[in-house]
Amino acid sequence: MQAFRPAVVVAIAALGVAVAAAQDSKEDKGEALQNSACLSCHDIRPIQTAAYDRAGWTNVIDSMIQKGADVKDPDKPALVDYLFRNHGPLPDGPGKAILLNTCTLCHDLGRVRAHTVSRDEWQETLEAMLNEGAMLSDQDFPVLLNYLARNFK
Repeated sequence: MQAFRPAVVVAIAALGVAVAAAQDSKEDKGEALQNSACLSCHDIRPIQTAAYDRAGWTNVIDSMIQKGADVKDPDKPALVDYLFRNHGPLPDGPGKAILLNTCTLCHDLGRVRAHTVSRDEWQETLEAMLNEGAMLSDQDFPVLLNYLARNFK
């Protein structure tokens, strides 16, 4: 087997770093737009609790632009993609409002969607969150647990 020359190894590593940086900058553009255009007028809570689909976020952004938000037309797709990915729609049902008003205080919806586990694991997760200070009442706990177990398994 022929060994790679050091220059080839360095070039491959540099290419990997460049690709990762390009991906990060694309993802960061939407967040940067949110932070500059959206959060200059209001805090993050209305965004965290909206859970719109792409069309919904597009309508909100258009409405905010009419009110003075500084978002250029070429930047709208990056902002819509970011908002959809991190604050996009959830299945309807009992527990959705609890998730939006409780879990999003610390987590974006992308994290919730990615945590697809069994009912028992959701229960362990919720109990751990209670130990971390989550504001979840005894009444809301089973409703949220049922919602998560049904929709994110």
